[in-house]
Amino acid sequence: MAGTPGPAGTPGPVVAPAGASVPPAAPGALDTLVLGRRIRHLRTARGMTLDDLGRKIGRAASQVSMLENGHREPKLSLLALVAEALDVPLSELLRTEPPTRRAALEVELERALRGPLFASLGVPQVKVGKSLPTDALEALVALQGQVQRLLTENAATPEEARRANADLRAQMRSRNNYFGELEEHARTLLSAIDYSGGPLGQRACADIAANLGFTLHYVSDLPHSTRTVTDLKNGRIYLPQGNAGVSDSRSPLLQALASHVLGHREPRDYADFLLQRVEANYLAAALMMPEHTTVPYLKEAKTERRLSVEDLRDAFAVPYETAAHRFTNLATRHLDIPVHFMKVHEGGTLHKAYENDGIRFPTDPLGAVEGQPVCRQWTARVVFTLEDRFSPYYQYTDTDSGTYWCTSRVQPSSQGAFSVSVGVSFANVRWFRGRETSERRFSKCPDASCCRTPPTTLATRWDDSAWPSARPHASLLAALPVGVFPGVDTTEVYEFLDRHSPAEQD
Repeated sequence: MAGTPGPAGTPGPVVAPAGASVPPAAPGALDTLVLGRRIRHLRTARGMTLDDLGRKIGRAASQVSMLENGHREPKLSLLALVAEALDVPLSELLRTEPPTRRAALEVELERALRGPLFASLGVPQVKVGKSLPTDALEALVALQGQVQRLLTENAATPEEARRANADLRAQMRSRNNYFGELEEHARTLLSAIDYSGGPLGQRACADIAANLGFTLHYVSDLPHSTRTVTDLKNGRIYLPQGNAGVSDSRSPLLQALASHVLGHREPRDYADFLLQRVEANYLAAALMMPEHTTVPYLKEAKTERRLSVEDLRDAFAVPYETAAHRFTNLATRHLDIPVHFMKVHEGGTLHKAYENDGIRFPTDPLGAVEGQPVCRQWTARVVFTLEDRFSPYYQYTDTDSGTYWCTSRVQPSSQGAFSVSVGVSFANVRWFRGRETSERRFSKCPDASCCRTPPTTLATRWDDSAWPSARPHASLLAALPVGVFPGVDTTEVYEFLDRHSPAEQD
């Protein structure tokens, strides 16, 4: 969780809800609904009837009614007559905002009634007139806004989330997964505590927090939907006692500090949420494995042809996945070695990935890789079949885009086991430990005959006789409502802060 979440966005009276069925007029276009309400407001304010205004402009009362209800777009010459009859400048009629709150609500409901949402739901039409109570009008506008929001999220979020994942992966590839501005932040933070090298211990992490004005508080009642909670008002960071389910207790703290340093706020959309997560993870890893100490270590290992993610992990006392991520940050920039990274669930689906070495990950039509099935012949899948999961596993894999060498390791988590893999093209394997392995597989994916089509004997025996019930993964690409942190119970967080706030305790 990046900092403290803001309000969950519970709506009050709605004037112009997001996602209205019929959007307002484009900039520069005449909004006939607003225009009509302005004419009606000015007419009634002057005690004029429809007939009165009609006589002044030479039109029937029915035509004036159509104009006020937004059913007709008038010529400028007619509007000039109306402005003269109402004794106002023409610019007063053409103002883009409704004249009153009531008028704004009427405009929004009219837009909804004329849009496809009400038609598709088969909801009876409502006469939007002065006889409709304002509270009923507010309720109808709010209700249609919420229905539209839910429909939009359900229909668009999976596509938007996948597109956001694909776009972010392309951005990371274009930068060789190296973010110089985040490296600079790490140098500044470490310099402030006089870091001299070696593994970054818990005391050093606490010193970074103190330098940024935070005290650390380990609690037993941290909200179940959070990893940390930051109280920006009182300069406190709350962490769980014991860090159950966390492979490195430093990571949640450093990620919370990273989000504060980077000024993260509630994500605007799914793409913003993904970028914030990548930035926080990157900066946390850059603190645990600083560029100015990690790069010399890697360069020496390359010179001696003994590059190893396992050795890198041990040298800096970090989890294997952190070492693998950090290697991809620095390998191309400082070692001239393009790489790929995969995190694959034991069910065979790709959880996250990065590549700039030409390997072709499985993708959906939008270019997203998350959730896609990985070839059974790839190292990231083969490693799950081994009895020995403690020793590093190395393998060459021949693919339609070339031959790749990869090292992989399985690690447990609360969501099941994952394999974490780092690989390079055959041309760069000479720099790595494990290059002498004799393990080799051949992958024909995406050809279905490689591993997605069951062998003939199995298919003959079980076709039409099997019905598996799938276990969906928990919200890998779930919706991210604007103003809400995904999966976080905001009320629970605020109640927690109330309990622990120094002001409340005093």
